[in-house]
Amino acid sequence: MGKEYLTIALGKGRLAKESMNLFEKIGIPCEEMRDKSTRKLIFVNEEKKVRFFLAKAPDVPTYVEYGAADMGIVGEDTILEEARNIYEVLDLGFGACRMCVCGPESARELLDSGSLIRVASKYPRIAKDYFYNKKHQSVEIIKLNGSIELAPIVGLSEVIVDIVETGSTLRENGLSVLEEVIPLSARVVVNQVSMKMNNDRIMELIRQLNSVL
Repeated sequence: MGKEYLTIALGKGRLAKESMNLFEKIGIPCEEMRDKSTRKLIFVNEEKKVRFFLAKAPDVPTYVEYGAADMGIVGEDTILEEARNIYEVLDLGFGACRMCVCGPESARELLDSGSLIRVASKYPRIAKDYFYNKKHQSVEIIKLNGSIELAPIVGLSEVIVDIVETGSTLRENGLSVLEEVIPLSARVVVNQVSMKMNNDRIMELIRQLNSVL
């Protein structure tokens, strides 16, 4: 990869759209990315010597840690769960939501009494850190990949740790937020070597992004 390009990995979906809006505001548009039918994986702004590529959110911190991307934009939930050696430099504020412990009201006393309970989550690392290091409660953590709300309904777990935006899915399923773990939003992350080698350029980009937030 040529040194002259700054390479930025974006989490696919809504995050990428919001990120591109920001880059446009600071004069780094990338028209090709807006083309819904494109099969391209890498998008280049030749004038500014910036390259973007889209990746699944959980892979963004990996691309950044290993230097395949100098920078990345991804949700704080992914950064915490992946726990990669990268610098987190800027909170972009969009994609705001909360990581919460949720379940039926009847599970509240189990949380308060510190009972040994089962916790289902897509985010086992975040769940474990919360229960073991903040609450000092021993729990059994079960990793699931989707429809986490199902777990307490069918008796797989007492509670879940999941992202909550509006809470409507929870309410529809008779669940509620019992405890808040951490607030989340989109963040800019930087490769540790890039930060040293390309410091001026990266810091200038961060300054520009910060100015339009």
